[in-house]
Amino acid sequence: ESLLTPARDLTMTRIDFKQPHVMAEIGCNHMGEFETAKELLTLAKEAGASVGKFQKRCPKELLTPEQYAAPHPNPRNAYGDTYGAHREYLELTVDQHRELKKHCEEIGLGYSCSVWDVTSAKEIVSLNPILIKVGSPSNQHWEMQKVLRDEYGGDIHISTGMTTKEEVEKIVTFWEEGAGDAKNRLVLYNCTSGYPVPFEDVCLLELRELYDKYHARVKAIGFSGHHLGIAVDVAAYAMGAQWNERHFTKDRTWKGTDHAASLEPAGLTKLCRDLQATWKCMTPKASEILPIEKEQRAKLKWGCYNAAEVKK
Repeated sequence: ESLLTPARDLTMTRIDFKQPHVMAEIGCNHMGEFETAKELLTLAKEAGASVGKFQKRCPKELLTPEQYAAPHPNPRNAYGDTYGAHREYLELTVDQHRELKKHCEEIGLGYSCSVWDVTSAKEIVSLNPILIKVGSPSNQHWEMQKVLRDEYGGDIHISTGMTTKEEVEKIVTFWEEGAGDAKNRLVLYNCTSGYPVPFEDVCLLELRELYDKYHARVKAIGFSGHHLGIAVDVAAYAMGAQWNERHFTKDRTWKGTDHAASLEPAGLTKLCRDLQATWKCMTPKASEILPIEKEQRAKLKWGCYNAAEVKK
């Protein structure tokens, strides 16, 4: 197969580059242990993340009886005899989430949580976090999103993995139909749902299309990556993603589905550093010859250092 592929015709809207934010998606990488969850928040803060995020489910509401009673599809990652028992084991209580939010406030990190069902949405809304996330599996769950839209005033971040373009339009329209300023609370994320995602399935041009189509209809555009490494994230920022979400763990060899697609502290630190550096680069020249260039121009540029000789 040729390395040269046909160019994709995109309407290249001018990007308004704002300071990037990194969301450390801890999810269930705490393995059901509260102290591990707390430690991961501290590590995320030390790495430079803006937000540490968890997940909240009510397994008996979310799963069918058959799903609840079935074995985990990957027994090596199971924390219970059935998938339902596995999910129950990994759940933290509302009071534990409240304590994690308090810990975030103490260390200067934003607290957030993804919600998967109506009960979980109402529980996390009661904590009034700075933002709530809706993952790709739940982005067509309108009863749950109605709770988030009508009973909560913070920002809502929604991923669009495994989602058709028609379904994405339904999400944006749903928030546009909300009372008051609902649509300006929505952050829309490009995403490919896989763990991990090979580079050829990241499909970053979809992010650019998402920006071109929706940046004026939502608060911001984001990128939720499940790939390996951090090079892709910098490219995502350059294509319009102000928010960057990456799964985060202390040790990628720990037991669980998400660890393999997660960044460890060193990787998250480098990602936060590189995104901030990229943001600083996103400016035009203030003058044709920058002050930093003047000395070099006088010393090295033909026709400058030897101007007298050239004029002869």
